[in-house]
Amino acid sequence: MMELGKGILAADESIATMSKRLEEAGVEPTAENRRLYRELLATAPGLAESVSGIIFCDETLRQTFSDGRPFAQAVRDLGILPGIKVDTGAKPCAGLPGETVTEGLDGLPARLAEYAKMGAAFAKWRAVFTITTDTPSRGAMRVNASALARYAAACQEAGIVPIVEPEVLMDGKHNRGVCREVTSAVHTAVRTELALLNVDLAGIVLKPNMVLEGESYARQSIPAEVADFTVGVLRQWPGDLAGVAFLSGGQPPERATANLEAMQDHRTPWPLTFSFGRALVTPALSAWRGEPSRVAEGQAALIERVAANGAAARRRAELESV
Repeated sequence: MMELGKGILAADESIATMSKRLEEAGVEPTAENRRLYRELLATAPGLAESVSGIIFCDETLRQTFSDGRPFAQAVRDLGILPGIKVDTGAKPCAGLPGETVTEGLDGLPARLAEYAKMGAAFAKWRAVFTITTDTPSRGAMRVNASALARYAAACQEAGIVPIVEPEVLMDGKHNRGVCREVTSAVHTAVRTELALLNVDLAGIVLKPNMVLEGESYARQSIPAEVADFTVGVLRQWPGDLAGVAFLSGGQPPERATANLEAMQDHRTPWPLTFSFGRALVTPALSAWRGEPSRVAEGQAALIERVAANGAAARRRAELESV
């Protein structure tokens, strides 16, 4: 999963989210169109050159390619590892007004066992935190960190690699320094809970947000500033962590790539790569628009963004070889 110069494609939108995005692109939000779109992404020529794995949702993992092969088998045949999102989304957290906890732990071991039989190699669980004057609270950090740890432990027992995703959202008008403080506190809570459940860090991939100012803040950070603050927070993690695959968090595609490239200027004991969703798939959806005659255009748009991020992730090796 952490092969040099390769990242992870997040194509795991829920049925509701994917249907909304299809509608916005003028595509009827049917199960078949969701399947066609995910197949378009997975079969883009040359995708395996810069992508090591694709995260799917439950619906997609149970679907098949047009030739009848299950998605998990088909993407493995293409040289890509299939993954599965196993959380059921962020829900209001009792006792913490305005904050959420990610759910999906009920029945998780059985679901993981089924996904493993279906061919899933890894899984993903996302916890979200919003910065306001009062949030995230210590309670929200702790309850979500605990859920992430329980999920990661269950994955390792099932023989599936867990992607641990604590996301501090870009929503708000806070500065970059505030994001750094909150992200650091969230990561500390996550590490504490992982340790309590004896999760092997060498067997997990961390999927964090980049340390950015809120989207409503007056000044946008340059890539070098984002990289300095982000890597500074990540240095709290032990060297045996398998790797770091950043989420894009709603950044424009070009900005997410530029920030990823700037990360490579920092020496770290683990690879720094990407696990982008919207920053990769939005251009593809816009180009495809549900038209069979535009599949090649959709795939070309995806490959353009994937190749740019693969090149950004390879930059460290190029710098070290000079």
